[in-house]
Amino acid sequence: MTIIIFIIVLWYSGLFFQTFFLHRYAAHQTYYMSKFGEKLCFILTWITQGSNYLSAYGYGVMHRMHHAFADTELDPHSPKYDPNLFAMMWRTKNIYADINNEKIEVEEKFTKNVPQWKSFDKFASSWVSRIGWAIVYITFFAIFADAWWHWLFLPMALFMAPIHGVIINWFAHIYGYTNFKVSDTSKNLLKFDWLMMGEGYHNNHHKFGGRANFGGVRWHEIDVTYYIMIVLDKLKLIKLKPGPVVTREK
Repeated sequence: MTIIIFIIVLWYSGLFFQTFFLHRYAAHQTYYMSKFGEKLCFILTWITQGSNYLSAYGYGVMHRMHHAFADTELDPHSPKYDPNLFAMMWRTKNIYADINNEKIEVEEKFTKNVPQWKSFDKFASSWVSRIGWAIVYITFFAIFADAWWHWLFLPMALFMAPIHGVIINWFAHIYGYTNFKVSDTSKNLLKFDWLMMGEGYHNNHHKFGGRANFGGVRWHEIDVTYYIMIVLDKLKLIKLKPGPVVTREK
C-alpha cells in the first residue's frame, strides 16, 4: 500500500507543478507571481518531478512552439507527423534538450518573458541529479515494496513527466470530444479530468491558450488546478489575469 500511495503522490504533485508552473505560468503566463515565488516553484518542481525534472524555460518555449505550429511539420510533438508515441517522445526529448541548452535559434516571441534559472536548471537537469533521484526511488522501493508487482511501478516513478506528456500530446490529439473548431486535432480527453488535473481539456485550451481555466465550458469540465489557483489568488500568493468568458460553439 505504501508504494501505491507513493506513486499517487508523485503523480499528482509532479503533475501539479507541470500544469501550474511550467504550463500556465512559464508558457502562457496566465497569472503573476513574485520572483521569490518563481524560484520556489523551480525548487518544488525539482522535488516533485525528481529524476524527470523539466525546465520551465525548455518546457515553456517548446510549448509555445506547439501552439504556434500545432499538427504541422514544425510541431515539436504531433501524432500526425510521428509514426508512434515512442518516436514522438524521442523527438520531443531532443527538441526540448536543444531549446533548454540553447543549441538552436528560437524566435523571440517564443522566449519572451519565459522564466529561466540557468544555474539551477544545469544542476536539476544534470545526470548527477537524475541518478541521485533514481537511487532515492530504488531505495524507497527496496524498503517498502512487499510484493514483486510493486516493482512494476518503478519505471513510472522514473519517467513520470514523459508519461504525463504523452497522455496529452498523443492521446488528447486522437481520442475525446471537442467543444470548439480549431485548426488542429486537439480534443478534450475526459469529461471530468480526474487524471490530469485539467490538462485533459486540451481542445478548450487550444481554443483559448491564455485562459487560466482549461475547463468550465460544460458543467462537468472541472479544472481542479484552476480552483487551486483561485485559492492561491485569494491568499495573494499569485494574481490571476482576467480571462475571457467562453461558451461552447453550437
